[in-house]
Amino acid sequence: MSDDRWEPPAILLAVDLVILTLRDSRLHVLLVERGIEPYEGAMALPGGFLCDEHEDIEAAARRELSEEAGLSDVHLEPLAVYGEPGRDPRGRVVSVAYLAIAPRLPEPVAGTDAADAAWISVDDALGSGMKLAFDHRRIVVDGVEHARTKLEHTALATAFCTETFTISELQEVYEAVWGIRLDPRNFYRKIQGARGFIVADGPMRKTSNGRPARLFRAGPAHVLSPPMTRP
Repeated sequence: MSDDRWEPPAILLAVDLVILTLRDSRLHVLLVERGIEPYEGAMALPGGFLCDEHEDIEAAARRELSEEAGLSDVHLEPLAVYGEPGRDPRGRVVSVAYLAIAPRLPEPVAGTDAADAAWISVDDALGSGMKLAFDHRRIVVDGVEHARTKLEHTALATAFCTETFTISELQEVYEAVWGIRLDPRNFYRKIQGARGFIVADGPMRKTSNGRPARLFRAGPAHVLSPPMTRP
């Protein structure tokens, strides 16, 4: 086809956000209840279209997170781009998805076209009893897998602990994000083998069973070597 006959396709650009945190020792994802069609009443990831051709994509993601859930000051990183035909009944929509996994995030507050906003456990969000709008189930799955990989290769897990913590408390973070039970002895061996991951700190603390446990704090390493590979 010659250039003078070619017309660019009509494509809408959107953003979607996978925001993850730990609550009650379980991994949760931020979801909003859609207040408008399509999928009115269904749960979905926060997100929406860019305001205009001049709006930066990450700025649009932060705006949507603030407008739909009342959250700000969250570190976002690009996750993936989703653009399969038919993913949105309103037309050809390409979405840039962003991921954040952070501790101690506040309760969300719904706004604009979201009827409600809430932290939903990943198990419930991906379970058979909940149908997510658009292709958001796939995006949540991709986001959770990326977060699990980050715990393998970075010291992110220590951010979900208090300033000083026990090995058992750190193990609980890994179990919550990975969604599996870990053998304490193997976990301790891997933790000790990751150079600069954690360092001993302070006196021992009595645990719930009355036994003393050594306290640790986050070490200087940000990238784990060797990584904390999943079983």
